[in-house]
Amino acid sequence: MQDIVAIRRHLHQIPELGLSEFKTSDFVAEKLTEMGYDITRGLAKTGIVATLKNGDSPRSIGIRADFDALPIPEETGVDYVSQHPGLMHACGHDGHTAMLLGAAKILAERRNFDGTIHLIFQPAEENFGGAKLMIEDGLFERFPCDAVFGLHNDPRIPFGQFVFREGPIMASADECKITVIGKGGHGAEPQDAADPIVAGASIIMALQTVVSRNIHPLKSAVITVGAFNSGIASNVIPERSEMAITIRALDAGVRDALETRIRQIAEGQAASYGMRVEIDYQRGYPATVNHKSETDFVRDLAKRFAGNDKVFDMENPIMGSEDFAYMLENKPGTYFFLGTQKTADDPQLHHPRYNFNDDIIPTGTTFWVELAEKWLAKA
Repeated sequence: MQDIVAIRRHLHQIPELGLSEFKTSDFVAEKLTEMGYDITRGLAKTGIVATLKNGDSPRSIGIRADFDALPIPEETGVDYVSQHPGLMHACGHDGHTAMLLGAAKILAERRNFDGTIHLIFQPAEENFGGAKLMIEDGLFERFPCDAVFGLHNDPRIPFGQFVFREGPIMASADECKITVIGKGGHGAEPQDAADPIVAGASIIMALQTVVSRNIHPLKSAVITVGAFNSGIASNVIPERSEMAITIRALDAGVRDALETRIRQIAEGQAASYGMRVEIDYQRGYPATVNHKSETDFVRDLAKRFAGNDKVFDMENPIMGSEDFAYMLENKPGTYFFLGTQKTADDPQLHHPRYNFNDDIIPTGTTFWVELAEKWLAKA
């Protein structure tokens, strides 16, 4: 597996942001071509689909790895540190890609399957929704998949553990910017102004009641005002205030209800102060919802592969988001986590000192091989 480790460390040195992964895409395509795959490039600009057929079965499988990086200056101190200042692989996508490339090599050499394998190397998971863009470019029309599968490394989970969850495993992620339009004036004469700070503060406080009073107690939701900005001087009432909000949900109905209530509260609270609001509400990634049959299949395979003591079901979903959700809206499949923890103090994902744990590469690589071969088992 040292060749796969070398691939991972090379990818680590050339991190690129979403839809700009040109070096990464060229490198991955070159490796896959050497292995004998049929390569299709250009989906979502830098995305790649590598296809390998064997036998005459009509069955097919899709396995996805993301390969974009983050705008974080690296602080790992490793000798294969990022060569692109201000950018790093702080989420382990270099490892995801390396493991799938390793699996690709083994699958091509063994050809111990009957059907079609589509390996999906996806850009822009972190920002632009590369999965959605690939689908819009005809991913599943051009490369039919009976099911799709994806994984993510997790340094919070003990090394080598597989974690699954049927149904919602990650939340939807929406953003809202609310601008309160007031009337500026002198801080000593507030009666002649309309203070957008007071109205904005009232909106923020009222938003805290949405989850507790408008959403069923047994359904999960998050509304976080992450930024509130207005004014520059103590004796000046500004013209406007702005707030930025992240909204998370696991259920489509809850997601709709959150948007409705946020709009009603913002407009109503502003009106009660004689002001108005401008609302820019952006729907982001949907909830990642795993399908039962495919989750059961992969969980059972993991138990045979790693042992019952290494396989767990996640009790509660994660309120973070993942654009593999778009693929699961279009095809059956499942998304799961693979533990990479070395110590309890491991830097977490998106941390400047995070570094993918290469020791997990044999596990991830061989599991993808096992999954593809079992899904497309010869008669």
